[in-house]
Amino acid sequence: MDDAMTQQRTPAAAEEEVIDALLATSRVFVALTARSLGSLGEDVTLAQFRTLVILVSRGPQRVVDLAQELAVTSSTATRMCNRLVRKGLVARRERPDDRRAAWVTLTVAGRDLVGEVMRHRRVAIAALVADLSLARPVAFAAVLHALVEAAGEVPDAQWWRQWSSAVPEEDGVEATSSTNQVHM
Repeated sequence: MDDAMTQQRTPAAAEEEVIDALLATSRVFVALTARSLGSLGEDVTLAQFRTLVILVSRGPQRVVDLAQELAVTSSTATRMCNRLVRKGLVARRERPDDRRAAWVTLTVAGRDLVGEVMRHRRVAIAALVADLSLARPVAFAAVLHALVEAAGEVPDAQWWRQWSSAVPEEDGVEATSSTNQVHM
């Protein structure tokens, strides 16, 4: 499509085109994530993987806060966390100052799984980008970074720093047996 036709579109039509392109892109990224999980032979759903990613990005979370972030009920988040506990990917922890709330944290295995999936995705995305002809790659990256920020996510470099320290220290947080279930 040439620039003259693009300039003639109304702002609403141009926004619709951006929305359509982002929806299609989101399908590509979901598929990449599913393939990355599948290639590792892990029995982890996309929703469970998203939970692990949130724990990297935001640190230990109360089950109720995870539920809100995932837009599910607390009981759904509790069941999901229980499955992740059984898989050894998260641990239920209690804080000495608040034993009423269950805090969910990544285990080393959970953090490593997320890192491996992200590395697989990076290779796949790099292959896609290599096939593109971008006139202004830095401007394109700036738009994507703005979208990431608007979504409340952190930039990739910051995300990897958080990933490297995602398994919390034991001080101030008590781990319960990995076979324990998470309770609301």
